[in-house]
Amino acid sequence: MWAGQSKWTKDTEPMGEINVTPLVDVMLVLLIIFMVTAPLLTQGVNVDLPDADAPAMQQNLEPLVVSIKANGQLYIQKKNISIKQLAPRIEAIRKEKPGLPVFIRGDAKTPYGKVAEVMSLLETAGIKKVGLVTEPHR
Repeated sequence: MWAGQSKWTKDTEPMGEINVTPLVDVMLVLLIIFMVTAPLLTQGVNVDLPDADAPAMQQNLEPLVVSIKANGQLYIQKKNISIKQLAPRIEAIRKEKPGLPVFIRGDAKTPYGKVAEVMSLLETAGIKKVGLVTEPHR
Protein backbone atom coordinates (compact mmCIF):
# COMPACT_ATOMS: atom_id res chain seq x y z
CA MET A 1 0.00 0.00 0.00
CA TRP A 2 1.37 3.38 -0.95
CA ALA A 3 1.39 6.09 1.65
CA GLY A 4 3.90 8.51 0.18
CA GLN A 5 3.71 12.16 -0.71
CA SER A 6 2.21 13.44 -3.91
CA LYS A 7 4.63 14.23 -6.71
CA TRP A 8 2.69 17.35 -7.69
CA THR A 9 4.31 20.65 -7.01
CA LYS A 10 2.73 24.06 -7.19
CA ASP A 11 3.96 24.52 -10.79
CA THR A 12 2.75 21.14 -12.01
CA GLU A 13 -0.69 20.95 -10.36
CA PRO A 14 -3.47 19.60 -12.57
CA MET A 15 -5.74 22.18 -14.16
CA GLY A 16 -9.12 22.35 -12.42
CA GLU A 17 -10.98 24.01 -15.34
CA ILE A 18 -12.89 22.47 -18.21
CA ASN A 19 -11.71 23.32 -21.70
CA VAL A 20 -14.87 24.63 -23.42
CA THR A 21 -13.27 25.36 -26.79
CA PRO A 22 -14.32 21.98 -28.34
CA LEU A 23 -17.84 22.46 -26.99
CA VAL A 24 -18.09 25.92 -28.57
CA ASP A 25 -16.77 24.55 -31.88
CA VAL A 26 -19.42 21.82 -31.97
CA MET A 27 -22.20 24.26 -31.06
CA LEU A 28 -21.17 26.67 -33.80
CA VAL A 29 -21.19 23.87 -36.38
CA LEU A 30 -24.67 22.78 -35.23
CA LEU A 31 -25.89 26.38 -35.37
CA ILE A 32 -24.68 26.74 -38.96
CA ILE A 33 -26.32 23.44 -39.95
CA PHE A 34 -29.67 24.50 -38.47
CA MET A 35 -29.45 27.95 -40.06
CA VAL A 36 -28.89 26.39 -43.48
CA THR A 37 -31.59 23.70 -43.20
CA ALA A 38 -34.36 25.78 -41.54
CA PRO A 39 -35.40 27.65 -44.73
CA LEU A 40 -35.60 24.36 -46.60
CA LEU A 41 -38.15 23.00 -44.13
CA THR A 42 -40.60 25.89 -44.61
CA GLN A 43 -40.82 25.59 -48.39
CA GLY A 44 -43.33 23.27 -49.98
CA VAL A 45 -42.29 20.52 -52.32
CA ASN A 46 -44.52 19.39 -55.16
CA VAL A 47 -44.99 15.63 -54.97
CA ASP A 48 -47.39 13.17 -56.51
CA LEU A 49 -48.63 11.11 -53.61
CA PRO A 50 -49.21 7.40 -54.21
CA ASP A 51 -52.66 5.88 -54.05
CA ALA A 52 -53.15 3.61 -51.07
CA ASP A 53 -55.97 1.81 -49.35
CA ALA A 54 -56.16 2.48 -45.64
CA PRO A 55 -57.89 0.07 -43.29
CA ALA A 56 -61.22 1.16 -41.85
CA MET A 57 -61.12 2.79 -38.42
CA GLN A 58 -62.86 0.96 -35.60
CA GLN A 59 -64.89 3.26 -33.35
CA ASN A 60 -67.52 2.85 -30.68
CA LEU A 61 -69.18 6.24 -31.30
CA GLU A 62 -70.88 7.27 -34.49
CA PRO A 63 -68.88 10.30 -35.64
CA LEU A 64 -70.29 13.67 -36.57
CA VAL A 65 -69.88 13.97 -40.35
CA VAL A 66 -69.82 17.31 -42.17
CA SER A 67 -70.29 16.71 -45.90
CA ILE A 68 -69.42 19.24 -48.61
CA LYS A 69 -70.81 18.80 -52.10
CA ALA A 70 -69.02 20.06 -55.20
CA ASN A 71 -71.43 23.01 -55.48
CA GLY A 72 -70.63 24.07 -51.88
CA GLN A 73 -73.72 22.74 -50.09
CA LEU A 74 -73.03 21.67 -46.51
CA TYR A 75 -74.61 18.83 -44.59
CA ILE A 76 -74.31 17.76 -40.96
CA GLN A 77 -74.96 14.03 -41.07
CA LYS A 78 -77.70 14.10 -43.77
CA LYS A 79 -79.28 17.45 -42.93
CA ASN A 80 -78.65 20.45 -45.22
CA ILE A 81 -77.19 23.46 -43.39
CA SER A 82 -75.92 26.92 -44.32
CA ILE A 83 -72.32 27.96 -43.73
CA LYS A 84 -73.44 30.54 -41.13
CA GLN A 85 -75.22 27.87 -39.08
CA LEU A 86 -72.28 25.44 -39.05
CA ALA A 87 -70.27 26.70 -36.05
CA PRO A 88 -73.27 27.23 -33.70
CA ARG A 89 -74.72 23.81 -34.52
CA ILE A 90 -71.39 22.05 -34.02
CA GLU A 91 -70.91 23.83 -30.67
CA ALA A 92 -74.38 22.75 -29.54
CA ILE A 93 -73.80 19.14 -30.57
CA ARG A 94 -70.38 19.03 -28.89
CA LYS A 95 -71.85 20.40 -25.63
CA GLU A 96 -74.12 17.35 -25.49
CA LYS A 97 -71.37 14.89 -26.57
CA PRO A 98 -67.92 16.40 -25.84
CA GLY A 99 -65.84 13.45 -27.08
CA LEU A 100 -67.66 13.07 -30.39
CA PRO A 101 -65.22 12.77 -33.32
CA VAL A 102 -65.76 15.09 -36.31
CA PHE A 103 -65.08 14.06 -39.91
CA ILE A 104 -65.25 16.03 -43.16
CA ARG A 105 -66.49 14.29 -46.28
CA GLY A 106 -65.61 16.46 -49.25
CA ASP A 107 -66.55 15.75 -52.82
CA ALA A 108 -63.50 15.17 -55.01
CA LYS A 109 -64.44 18.26 -57.04
CA THR A 110 -64.97 20.51 -54.02
CA PRO A 111 -62.62 23.51 -54.14
CA TYR A 112 -59.89 23.37 -51.52
CA GLY A 113 -60.85 26.83 -50.29
CA LYS A 114 -64.29 25.59 -49.29
CA VAL A 115 -62.82 22.71 -47.28
CA ALA A 116 -60.37 25.13 -45.60
CA GLU A 117 -63.26 27.46 -44.73
CA VAL A 118 -65.21 24.62 -43.12
CA MET A 119 -62.12 23.54 -41.17
CA SER A 120 -61.66 27.11 -39.97
CA LEU A 121 -65.27 27.28 -38.81
CA LEU A 122 -64.87 23.97 -36.99
CA GLU A 123 -61.82 25.38 -35.23
CA THR A 124 -63.79 28.43 -34.09
CA ALA A 125 -66.41 26.00 -32.76
CA GLY A 126 -63.75 24.43 -30.53
CA ILE A 127 -62.91 21.38 -32.65
CA LYS A 128 -59.15 20.75 -32.53
CA LYS A 129 -59.05 17.38 -34.32
CA VAL A 130 -60.78 16.75 -37.65
CA GLY A 131 -60.64 13.65 -39.79
CA LEU A 132 -60.91 13.68 -43.57
CA VAL A 133 -62.93 10.84 -45.08
CA THR A 134 -61.76 9.25 -48.35
CA GLU A 135 -62.95 6.41 -50.52
CA PRO A 136 -60.79 3.37 -51.21
CA HIS A 137 -59.75 2.64 -54.80
CA ARG A 138 -62.06 0.39 -56.72
